[in-house]
Amino acid sequence: MKRNLSCFLMLLFCTAAYRSQAQGLHFSQFYNAPLLLSPANTALMPESDYRVGANYRNQWSSIPAPFTTISAFGDFQAFRNQNNTNWLGIGGAFFSDRAGNGDLALTKVQLSAAYHVQLGSYNMLSVGLGAAFVQRSVDFSKLTFDTQWDGFTFNPRSANGEKYAFQKTSYADISAGLNYAYFPNENLYIKVGVGLLHINQPNESFYRQDNKLGMRPTANVDVLYKLSDTWIADISGYYTQQKSASEFVFGGMFTCNVTPKEHRPNIFILGLYYRASDAIIPVVGFEWNKIRVTASMDATTSNLSSATRGSGAFELSILYQGLYHSGSKNRDAYNCPRF
Repeated sequence: MKRNLSCFLMLLFCTAAYRSQAQGLHFSQFYNAPLLLSPANTALMPESDYRVGANYRNQWSSIPAPFTTISAFGDFQAFRNQNNTNWLGIGGAFFSDRAGNGDLALTKVQLSAAYHVQLGSYNMLSVGLGAAFVQRSVDFSKLTFDTQWDGFTFNPRSANGEKYAFQKTSYADISAGLNYAYFPNENLYIKVGVGLLHINQPNESFYRQDNKLGMRPTANVDVLYKLSDTWIADISGYYTQQKSASEFVFGGMFTCNVTPKEHRPNIFILGLYYRASDAIIPVVGFEWNKIRVTASMDATTSNLSSATRGSGAFELSILYQGLYHSGSKNRDAYNCPRF
């Protein structure tokens, strides 16, 4: 009996996802998706008042069930106190994820808010909450099934036996997060954060079955160290777990100011990360006029490498950070770790 490989892979993914074995939305460049990481990151920006960004991820393009994930986000600071030590962060984000020939899709619109309080001269605490509307959908009319084999030929235009061609479900999703930042001098900035996604454990099912999403805790660490007026090292790591699925990514980047005498520097970025038991992730990027473009490639090291030919995913991110008034708060310098 003829089998359609892309249909098989799609159904395999559906089974994993709807039994809560999949780890959900994720980017290898987790540091460029702050609102996905934790709502406590909303407008936590040492150098800027606002930022906007976009992410693109194409995963497993060499096999019949590729994933395409995109996001766009923006956040800004509001209600700063007189000493500029406390402020409210407000942000919003859009996420879209599609997989396979059946367009198994997730669309998510998220709003988040965080309050940042400076505790003395060298510490800051951030608390954030997020709420999102999520819709899942799949188009069965684009898939093929065994019922379309009549014993002699396979006819993808014949009825596939599915009662409804297009299925969708939607739900609300609540998240929360907490960050602690330590900046003892002009050269060092350390941030430790935790988050909890799917707090309300929403039910995700096309057929009204009891399939609650498991809570998804996250943890991240970010250490920036200013090596010189030209070089900055950024070491970071990220961990998340949802039921039996988990992800651990760690590594670092070096940024180099290639035009140190200019008011708005041009910055070259080079880094390397590792996803445990899965992939090595080289990173390269460039920042010009405060617009930062970063590209990365997942080089698969797991058993899946034979199917993907070593190419797990390609990612591209664009980020812009700015000030309400040019030169305000003297934060227009090159990537200074200090608040």
